Amino acid sequence: MSSKTQQKRSIFDDSDELSVPMKKSKFEAQKKNGSDSSKNCGIRKTHKTTGRKTKSTNDKSPTESPQECEPSKTPEKDQDDSVVVAKKDKLVLSPAQRARMEQNRQQALLIRQDKINRRNPYVKNEEKKDTTKVLQINNTKLIDTGAGFFIEENGELSNDDILAGIKLVYEPGPLLEIDRPHCLECEKPFDNSFLLQNFDHPTCDKCKESDDKHALIPKTDARNEYLLKDVDIEKREPPLKYILRKNPHNSRWGDMKLYLKLQVEKRALEVWGSEEAIESAMKKKEDQSELRKQKRFNKKMKELRMNVRSSLYTRATKNHEHEYDEEVYLPDEDEYSRTCKTCGHSYTFDKM
Repeated sequence: MSSKTQQKRSIFDDSDELSVPMKKSKFEAQKKNGSDSSKNCGIRKTHKTTGRKTKSTNDKSPTESPQECEPSKTPEKDQDDSVVVAKKDKLVLSPAQRARMEQNRQQALLIRQDKINRRNPYVKNEEKKDTTKVLQINNTKLIDTGAGFFIEENGELSNDDILAGIKLVYEPGPLLEIDRPHCLECEKPFDNSFLLQNFDHPTCDKCKESDDKHALIPKTDARNEYLLKDVDIEKREPPLKYILRKNPHNSRWGDMKLYLKLQVEKRALEVWGSEEAIESAMKKKEDQSELRKQKRFNKKMKELRMNVRSSLYTRATKNHEHEYDEEVYLPDEDEYSRTCKTCGHSYTFDKM
């Protein structure tokens, strides 16, 4: 028994191991740790022989405390023990489990990226919802482009349609000496000018008189001063040319259309025939406007007098009733007529 107890003490005694610092290799430490644990505690039953030895030792010494079964714990042994357990207890995953893990990882990455994009308002999502509106008219589906027109669902714009929608502006080429226009004022040839380019009026920039002769007038003045209508200006052949300018009264209003005064006067003569006809029509228009103003003034004065001196005016409290005189025969029309005595209203009728 003494030899056995000495053997046990020599096996489980930590003082001998701690007192002699020996540098052992990693393989020897793993081997010793495995043999000690299999013999004394019976925790790792890796081999049948070591399991039998641990059983015999446990049967012989049943009164040993659990503290004696615990091996000595040093940092080097703990590290070696974890390596051995990791190698022995390594899990083997099936292909289905690996695919499931990869799918979950991809979903987690998408959720994370979505949260980052929500935090940053300047990052736009690549996937946008399709907000095109489709209308069905006479068994044909039309797509609302949002630009003021519809296109067919399967129809594509051809090159001719695209070119027709684009307004191309071509600069005129250089003129030959024979084709150069001559100025109407100085009768000298010139290449290009403001009036020729915008109004097709052959006058050079040196002879241009912006005050009176070659002045530009707006469309309102052309209608009021020369009694022209929109049809005479825009529809009658050839339509008068104009240039667009910002409205000086308010920049938010629409652009002004400026016409050349010479061309407006020529168009007025075409419409009215002569200057005398234009002047007579203008005088008639002024007389009518004066008459309307006088009627409005008289009406306002009458209302003012009635409000100030209401006792002098008797207001009608009931509807007017006509009092007709005797009937009068009209031989030309073979009809009869009667006239009211107070208001002068008359009506005609036939007799059977």
